[in-house]
Amino acid sequence: MVAAADAQNYAQKLGIIHGMVVQELGWDEDTNDDLRADIEEVIGSELLDEDSDEVMDVVLLWWRDDDGDLVDALMEVTGLLSDEGFVWVLTPKTGNPGHVDPSEIAESAPPAGFTQTSAINLGDWAGSRLVQPKAPSKQR
Repeated sequence: MVAAADAQNYAQKLGIIHGMVVQELGWDEDTNDDLRADIEEVIGSELLDEDSDEVMDVVLLWWRDDDGDLVDALMEVTGLLSDEGFVWVLTPKTGNPGHVDPSEIAESAPPAGFTQTSAINLGDWAGSRLVQPKAPSKQR
């Protein structure tokens, strides 16, 4: 059980602030509804689903062991992100059904054009933050 104080900090932990456009992919009955509600409260709107064609600031990708190829899923997300956008891959923690080994995320990020920057605890879920590497500045 997640403490109420933890639920209030989900959006903050994820770096999500008011006005951001957030898409949610991979929703199922096992997702954390407290996390979802906290994010919606902070951004001031509903989470967008896979049918949205808006440019996203954040993509929440709920991912389980049997969901398929993570590289393919991440590559589909790339075109939806703003230049400063990022992805949170949310996976069940160790010992829970659908657990994904952290090495799978670390290995899947680079071929899809992402770099993993951090990992956090979100109750029964773990989050891995992925960003698109900045293009090197051209020096003259």
